[in-house]
Amino acid sequence: MGAVALPVNRSRAPVRFAAAARVVVVVLSTVLSVSLPLVAADALAQSGASAGVNDQRVDAPAHASDVLRLIQRAAHKLDYIGVFAYQQGELIESSQIAHVFDGKDEKERIEVLDGEPIEYLRANEDVRIVAPLQKIVTNELQRGDRFPGLLLSDASAIGANYDVRVVPEPYRVAGHVCQLIQIVPHDAHRYGYRLCADLATHLLLKAQTVGDDGSIVNQVAFTQVSIGGPVAENLLTSIWSTQGWPVIESMQQPVDLSGLGWRIAAPPGYISTLQVSRKFAHDKPVNQLVLSDGLATISIFIEPYLNDRSEYQPLGAARIGSVNVYGIKVANFWLTVLGEVPAGTLEQLARSIQFVQPAATK
Repeated sequence: MGAVALPVNRSRAPVRFAAAARVVVVVLSTVLSVSLPLVAADALAQSGASAGVNDQRVDAPAHASDVLRLIQRAAHKLDYIGVFAYQQGELIESSQIAHVFDGKDEKERIEVLDGEPIEYLRANEDVRIVAPLQKIVTNELQRGDRFPGLLLSDASAIGANYDVRVVPEPYRVAGHVCQLIQIVPHDAHRYGYRLCADLATHLLLKAQTVGDDGSIVNQVAFTQVSIGGPVAENLLTSIWSTQGWPVIESMQQPVDLSGLGWRIAAPPGYISTLQVSRKFAHDKPVNQLVLSDGLATISIFIEPYLNDRSEYQPLGAARIGSVNVYGIKVANFWLTVLGEVPAGTLEQLARSIQFVQPAATK
């Protein structure tokens, strides 16, 4: 979901395509998106019963999508501090988060607690990424949302691609009673999601991405969280002295890919949310298109193909954790298509992309 959501330790990110710099972008624009999971709803309900909370049944809202709006609002408008854990296969990584809203502006700090130290300091949509081992600060614009945020678009649009169902039996996460929500896809072009939101405040406490076979693709959950209390100012500022460190500005410019000759037919339910030209390692220009259905995202990276480079791998399908990847050569360009969506969706999209030389450049 979303473009985030969750920091991933850069030192563990496998470099299987293009360049290490692109993996960082993948982390920031897809895995960080909130496409994240939970357990089967019936199992959760049974666990809730064993926890002694069966007497607190939840009334479903008039429109199930209303609960998604409440979750989204809670992520941005509440003050909270906590620790959440992200699990993907054998990887489990914990991060500490502190978030405040003063009625107008948001401030947030996320610190990765495992492996290489990384900090994310956010003021509204401006994000500073502090990498103390490299002694580098990177400034980015946040695109989409990160946990415990959820949506990339108006919740009312979600109904075109998903059924949203509220489960009446409650559950408990990190000591808080929470409401279970199942998000079931209408087709095979996207995964499903299972969420658990705090019953009192609607803050998202746990989320899972669910494959078409019912398996858990990945999941994220608070292990401890305090909602609504005061947040000390020192929890929102960097613990590192960054004076003298180089600051990298993430430069990007809007671009019209159709005008450049690209014919990209989005999978059903996905629309273009971002078209930009950016620079990666060695100032290499790369065009990026982001498609979203409001929860899931697909990124397409387009760069000139150079015969003397061997980093355009893999050709065809691959997988990086929970992110599916498809690499393909189109005309004289190399395309990397990736996202937390079914592999078949990516392959169908990648193979359908065409390039038609613009008349002005023929």
